[in-house]
Amino acid sequence: MNITHIEHLGIAVKSLETAIPYYENILGMKCYNIEEVADQKVKTAFFKVGQTKIELLEPTSPESTIAKFIENRGEGIHHIAFAVPDTNEALNELASKEVRLIDKAARPGAEQLMIGFAHPKATGGVLTEFCCPK
Repeated sequence: MNITHIEHLGIAVKSLETAIPYYENILGMKCYNIEEVADQKVKTAFFKVGQTKIELLEPTSPESTIAKFIENRGEGIHHIAFAVPDTNEALNELASKEVRLIDKAARPGAEQLMIGFAHPKATGGVLTEFCCPK
């Protein structure tokens, strides 16, 4: 697999409005993008740290996976995302190695990325995303 870098770290939060000031006012980062991904029932906010991004994830519905994550585990790190040249290739390679997947094919995500997840039960408990530009 050709992982080029950590694309972002996803952090589940109850409220972007409450969470963003910590990153901006305390850490000195600038939120450069807020975007809703309706089909995933999530609103995201992005910050850059060098080449890596921090993605804050706020649920927009009680049925969203982020809402369920917060309900079960509380706010905090939700996933790590690795940049790859082709998300479908990465998912196919994982499948060929019998890694349990959440996504068998890439799907649209925030920031014009094609994303796919490996199941945390197959990755040492870490929800792992693979992504590439559309």
